[in-house]
Amino acid sequence: MLSAWLEDSSFAAHLAWLSAVADIDLSAHGTVSDQATIKDTAVAQPLLVASSLATGWAVAEDLFSRADLLAGHSVGEIAAGAGAGAFSPEAAMVLVRERGRAMAEAAALTSTSMTAVIGGVQEDVLAAIDAAGLTPANYNGKGQIVAGGTVEQLAAFAERPPARTRLFPLSVAGAFHTAHMEPAVRHLAEVAAAMPTGTPSTALLSDLDGEVVTEGRAFADRLVHQVAHPVRWDLCMATMAERGVTGIMELTPAGTLTGIAKRNLKGVELFNLNTPDQLADARAFVEKHSTKTAEV
Repeated sequence: MLSAWLEDSSFAAHLAWLSAVADIDLSAHGTVSDQATIKDTAVAQPLLVASSLATGWAVAEDLFSRADLLAGHSVGEIAAGAGAGAFSPEAAMVLVRERGRAMAEAAALTSTSMTAVIGGVQEDVLAAIDAAGLTPANYNGKGQIVAGGTVEQLAAFAERPPARTRLFPLSVAGAFHTAHMEPAVRHLAEVAAAMPTGTPSTALLSDLDGEVVTEGRAFADRLVHQVAHPVRWDLCMATMAERGVTGIMELTPAGTLTGIAKRNLKGVELFNLNTPDQLADARAFVEKHSTKTAEV
């Protein structure tokens, strides 16, 4: 994922700094680590946040302040918060390191996982998820809800799926954004309580309800709470539509959220940033869609 990016000296320096703060070798995990290692949420979460921040800075040092709106799905919220100035990049890496470790420990307590439910009538899908004892952990817009719970619950759910749906088991370490993550919430609340925060300089969306958050401490508190509560990406997209978003850039690793946006935000131009040879086009995309003047 990061091999080509690490050929850029500025990107490499940024990633080395974020690695040092998190005390994790993100360069190795972004290039040579195997699938089992990357699946470990204690590794995956810091890697995702660092990748988003470093590739964003590669586009422009002021990219995040040029944005009219910043949002992240699940752990991506931490990168969005750092980009908006709700807290520093260094604080973000400490928070995501602790989040990853705490969620990995919570996941180890019970054998849990997640399954994407595609299609069907939402009311029927939610009723079936509830009947199976599962949690609708991600609301990802039209025709996609992710259910989380124990492996046994998910197996029973797969035997009796909701009408007109397709089920896709996800390769994840546990049932994130469900009550199974409550042990992680307790630890993160202690970490976040002492984390310095600031006033976001860019409008910042919360996965809890799709609302714009204007105070860093409130956003940090929401991040902690949201670990054991569903991701309402559907409501985030609704806010994007209400605010007249014309273009969405997804940072590395890109493709998932723009894929969802393609189905839900018709007419919005999308850009997936995955390799450094796209940087010139990415900068042109920013110039086209940002309503803010570049910093001099």
